[in-house]
Amino acid sequence: MVQLARNLIAAALCAAAALPANAQNYPSRPVRIIVPFAAGGPADIYARFVGQRLQEALGQPFVIEDRPGGGSVLGTDAVAKSAPDGYTLLMMSNTHTVNESLIANKPFQLLRDFAPVAPVNYSDLLLVVHPSVPANTLAEFIVLAKSRPHALNYASSGPGTPYHMAGELFKAMAGLDIVHVPYKGSSGARTDVLGGQVQMMFDAITTMAPNVRAGKLKALGSTGKVRSPVLPEVPTVAEAGVPGYEAVIWLGIMAPLGTPKPIVERLNAEIRRIVNTPEVKEAWAKQGAAPMSMGTDEFAQYLREDIAKWANIVKISGAKVD
Repeated sequence: MVQLARNLIAAALCAAAALPANAQNYPSRPVRIIVPFAAGGPADIYARFVGQRLQEALGQPFVIEDRPGGGSVLGTDAVAKSAPDGYTLLMMSNTHTVNESLIANKPFQLLRDFAPVAPVNYSDLLLVVHPSVPANTLAEFIVLAKSRPHALNYASSGPGTPYHMAGELFKAMAGLDIVHVPYKGSSGARTDVLGGQVQMMFDAITTMAPNVRAGKLKALGSTGKVRSPVLPEVPTVAEAGVPGYEAVIWLGIMAPLGTPKPIVERLNAEIRRIVNTPEVKEAWAKQGAAPMSMGTDEFAQYLREDIAKWANIVKISGAKVD
């Protein structure tokens, strides 16, 4: 029994001692970043941006795997069920903090089943309409929508996504009856708004601004507190007719719960280094994105607060999963 106890203690000490060494040697093989959204959207774009720079810094491939479906639930659940070894990561957004109150029967809970690693960035959204819509300002659109209840549609990349919730918040605050048309990803939603099959959409300014500049869509408002430097001529939704309105999209990285803390901390340090470099800040500013930099504990607190904020908005707006 004494020898057995000594062996158990020795094994425990070896395991504890191995953690920092594992972190120092991490990664020793390719790392997957699962994006639970469709290709071409902000999560996919910035996962590839950050993944490439992590690959350069850490010497192993960071492979981006898009696994959309279920309003981000399918891909997220795959990460939750992955080995907690640092080799499967999740690119998440505020879709996930919304879904904590919007989708009751998920197979996971965000802060129960995941370890916060680091936020990445945030950007404003744009409220855009197809050129065929007879409204050139937000005020004109609100008058039009009120004169035609349940006749106008808005597209989103799926239930619980920032595009969906921006629309629901807009409906509630402006007192409108417009119809939500959910898609499996932002690319499909964007394509149908560009084609005129759906009249409007809230979309990330980082991906929608070029279509506005090309005259393919009309921008009626941006969703931040102040005008975006990317399209400074476009007023905010708040100043154009819905006082107090604000909605953004933000992105972050999480790992399965139980991932060794030294590995989580190393990833946090590398991501913070990446997003804080002057060239990245400059490049993202031109796209309409701003870096977010937090330690792991600070990010966990941010997640808790965002979950509570969106739970209140879900309640106020009456948003439901279609």
